[in-house]
Amino acid sequence: MAVTVRDAFVHAWSAYEQYAWGHDEVRPLSKAPQDWHDASLLMTPVDAFDTMLLMGLDSGAARAKTLIVERLSFDHDFDVQVFEVTIRLLGGLLSAYQMDGDERFLALAHDLGDRLLPAFASATGMPYRYVNLRTGAVRDPISNPAEIGTLMLEFGTLSKLTGDPRYYDAAKRAVAALFERRSAIGLVGTTIDVETGEWRNRTSHMTGRIDSYYEYLLKSWKLFGDADFGRMWQASIAAANRYVADERPNGLWYGHVDMDSGDRIATRYGALDAFLPAVLALGSDLPRADRLMASVYLMWTTFGIEPEQLDYVTMAPVSPGYVLRPEAIESAYYLYRLTGDTRYREMGRTMVDSVLHYTRADAGFASLTSVVTHEQADRMESFFLAETLKYAYLLFAPPETLDLQAIVFNTEAHPLRHTWER
Repeated sequence: MAVTVRDAFVHAWSAYEQYAWGHDEVRPLSKAPQDWHDASLLMTPVDAFDTMLLMGLDSGAARAKTLIVERLSFDHDFDVQVFEVTIRLLGGLLSAYQMDGDERFLALAHDLGDRLLPAFASATGMPYRYVNLRTGAVRDPISNPAEIGTLMLEFGTLSKLTGDPRYYDAAKRAVAALFERRSAIGLVGTTIDVETGEWRNRTSHMTGRIDSYYEYLLKSWKLFGDADFGRMWQASIAAANRYVADERPNGLWYGHVDMDSGDRIATRYGALDAFLPAVLALGSDLPRADRLMASVYLMWTTFGIEPEQLDYVTMAPVSPGYVLRPEAIESAYYLYRLTGDTRYREMGRTMVDSVLHYTRADAGFASLTSVVTHEQADRMESFFLAETLKYAYLLFAPPETLDLQAIVFNTEAHPLRHTWER
């Protein structure tokens, strides 16, 4: 299975090299390049580099490295989404530096960090969603816990590796400002104004726009040993387990509730929510992680592949697409490596088999518009190479390939190591 997954990666990477070299992504159906902005930021090469190192694909990694160090520039007069650029590019460059050792990776990360810092210049310290890489101009103050709280691992690591505390301090201040605005019962909402600190949408859940906020509270505690994050994690997950968790005859789920009352609003769970078994397991709550993983597997096997979101009471898809997301496979990987129970690896085998079967295209792998019809869409985001195939490979590769106890994965699956003094 590890060889099968590595071959799948080679298929996807070869398509990028053939049809989109020097661009952000390759379109797997039209065999055409796609960029996020007016100029390429090399999303796929940066995202895929550490996966190639882990898989032993040294020649591909060497070509990607040459492209990155010779052509990647952040001196562009356009706005970027702080969250996406941080987890994909800043995280990718930091892991590349730690794994490869070339100072040019760290120099690129340092330059990018400087260009992203102006985003934090709000009255609350929580970042704006977009910043101009050249001018530092910011826009879009209506943000969310995921985009505010999923910067700490990358900015903190940048501070530790450069000796410049500004990045750590800015990211931590943002997380603390968000945590301080949780409701009386300990929950955060979906959207918040970073200028006023007022909540705009008071629905709480574990899916997109909140999900990785929880993940980074725990992982920041683990990577940096900062007790403040441990305190915030323990308070936050306790509230989520009390109010957001939903016991149903078909298993344990986490739905949508009012952040102030805890009243149930919707019975929805989906592909993004499937990160939670991994995080619960990493937080040593293995019984709850096991029960939630059973629900994730039910969601997957009901349709042959997971939908973006479903109603877990009716088991009908609410959003039927599949965009090559990694979270369910990620959770299978964590649970298998943390427990040694082969049930989780077999769950992962089923998931990986279905992804490779339904999404393979001539030029890579394609998202699905529907898990019911299996119709393909012309998109293969860089996280498929950074996360989905990496977790799939590590699930079956020898355990010495990567010591999970020695690293902390950022939310884009870039492994970060504690290589600095406390």
